[in-house]
Amino acid sequence: MYDPQRPFVSKMSTLAMCLLASLSVSFSAFAAQPASQHTADAGTPQWRPAFHYTPQRNWMNDPNGLVFHNGLYHLFYQYNPNGNSWGNMSWGHATSSDLLHWTEQPVAMHVNATEEIFSGSIVVDTHNTSGLGTANSSPLIALYTSVYKAGSGHRPGTQAQSLAYSTDDGKTWRKYARNPVLTLDPESQNFRDPKVSWYAPGGYWLMTTVVADAHVVKMYRSNNLIDWDFLSDFTLPDIPHRGALWEMPDLFPLPLDGDSRKQKWVMIVNVNPWSIAGGSGAMYFVGSFDGRTFTPENVAPAGSDPSRYQWLDHGADYYAAGTFANAPGGEAVTIGWMSNWDYAERIPTTPWKGATALPRVLALKTVDGLPRLTSGPVEQYTRFVSTGSTTRFNELSVSSRVEELAPSTRGVMQNIDVTISPQSARRAGLVVRGSANGEVGTRIVYDTERRTLTLDRSKSGESRFSNAFSKAHIVNLPLVDGKLHLTVVVDRDSVEVFADHGRTVITDLVFPGEDDNRVSVFAEGGNATFSDMTITDLSVLKP
Repeated sequence: MYDPQRPFVSKMSTLAMCLLASLSVSFSAFAAQPASQHTADAGTPQWRPAFHYTPQRNWMNDPNGLVFHNGLYHLFYQYNPNGNSWGNMSWGHATSSDLLHWTEQPVAMHVNATEEIFSGSIVVDTHNTSGLGTANSSPLIALYTSVYKAGSGHRPGTQAQSLAYSTDDGKTWRKYARNPVLTLDPESQNFRDPKVSWYAPGGYWLMTTVVADAHVVKMYRSNNLIDWDFLSDFTLPDIPHRGALWEMPDLFPLPLDGDSRKQKWVMIVNVNPWSIAGGSGAMYFVGSFDGRTFTPENVAPAGSDPSRYQWLDHGADYYAAGTFANAPGGEAVTIGWMSNWDYAERIPTTPWKGATALPRVLALKTVDGLPRLTSGPVEQYTRFVSTGSTTRFNELSVSSRVEELAPSTRGVMQNIDVTISPQSARRAGLVVRGSANGEVGTRIVYDTERRTLTLDRSKSGESRFSNAFSKAHIVNLPLVDGKLHLTVVVDRDSVEVFADHGRTVITDLVFPGEDDNRVSVFAEGGNATFSDMTITDLSVLKP
C-alpha cells in the first residue's frame, strides 16, 4: 500500500499525450445506506456513489482481505477512522450477499500506538492448518502488513507481515501473539501487501508480497500460515519505470479460452506511478508457475512505453486490484480502488473520499494470438440491470452532428449497451452526464483513422481541484467486422466503459452537476450507426 507522503512524479503514456491534442471534442450499491440518507448528508451528496461501495464517511483506499465465506462477500479496505484524508491506517469492513448491496460493518482492525494496519489478504483455513480455529468453525486468517511505530521494538517505519484470525465469521479479530510472522533481514520499510492462496498441486499456502521500491514480488510457502519459507523472486530486467512502486501483487491460475487443459497463471502487479493513464494502475503478466517460480511470457522489451505492457484498465481510476478468495465456482472475481494517487486526497467529496470500482469477473482469452485478460461486470450486476426500466433504440443513424436522445434516457445512474458502426465518420461515440447547454459531458470517442477508443473527461464537470486530474485516456482498439460494442456504467461520480465484451476497460471519476443527466450520440465528418442500444435507469432499482 502506497504512502502518499512520499513524492513521486507520474507521466502519461506517449500515445495518450499525442492523441489528447487531436481530440475536438458507488455498486455501495445503494451504498451501505438508503438513498434518503445520502441526500441528508452534509457535504457533496451529488457525487456519492449509488452503486459503488464507499464508506458513509472518512477516507478509504486499497481493498484488502477479499473473501467469500458462509454466503457473504467480505470487503475489507484501508480506512482512516479519524478523518477524510490518508492516515491512521486501519481495516474498514463491509459485507454483501451479491456484490451489489453492501452493509458497512464496524472497523475490523484499528491502528494503535505502535502499529498501523496496511494492506493484506484473508483466506478460509478450512482444515485448520493454523491450529487457530475451533472444533466447530474454520477460522478466517488475515495476513497483513504491520507498519511499526516508535516503542514497537522495531525501527519506526519498518514493514513486516503479521497474522490475525477470526473465529466468528469475520466479526472480530485477534492478532497472533508472536507477530510478525514474516520479516526481511535486514528489515525493510517497503516490504508489504501479502496475498495468500492455496496452491493445490503442492498442498501448501502460497504468499506473494512485494519489496515495493525494488520492483520485486517475493513468493513464500507455508503449511500452517504462520511459518513461511522463501520460494523465489519475480522481477524484470532493467525496470523501465524507476521511481515507481510495485504494490498489491496477486498470482492465480485461469483456463485459456475456457479450456482447463490449457491453464495459465496471471500475476497482477499494481504500479504507482507510471501507469498507462498516468499515476496509479494495475499491470498484469501471463505465464507459468511451477510451484516455485513464476515465468512471464511475451514481456515488453526493457525501456518500452507503458502502452506496450498489459493493463487491467486503461482509465485513471483503477488501482489496488485483487481477487476474492474462495469465490463461488472458482471464478476470478476482482475489485479495485476507484481513484488515483495523483489526486486522491484532493477529490472534492465530503464527508468521504474513495470508492471501489464495479466488481468484475476476469477471464483469459486468446486475443490477436496472445493470452489476454478480459473483464466484465459480475453476473449479479447483469441480472440486476435486466430488471430495470429501459429505453431501446434498434438503430440510430447520425451524420456529422450531435443528437441528444429522448428525455426518457436522462439519468445520473445508468447502464448503456450499444453497438457502434463508425462507417464513414472520422469519429463517433456517446456523451454521458451531459448538460442542457452542451458545455458539460463525458465523451466516449472512437477514432476510425487511429483505431483508438478514448474516454474524454476534459469537460466532465468539476476538475479544478488538481492539475494532475488527467483529461483523456486512450487505448488502441481495432473494430471487429467494422463494429464496436460498448457497455457503459454511469454513476454519480464515475464512468466505466467495457469495450468489446471486456477486451478493454476504461474507468474514470467525473464530477458533473446534479442536472447534467443527458445522453447524446455523435458522428464527426461522416455517418455512423448506433444499433441495439439500451439505456437502463438504475436509480429506480431497489435492493
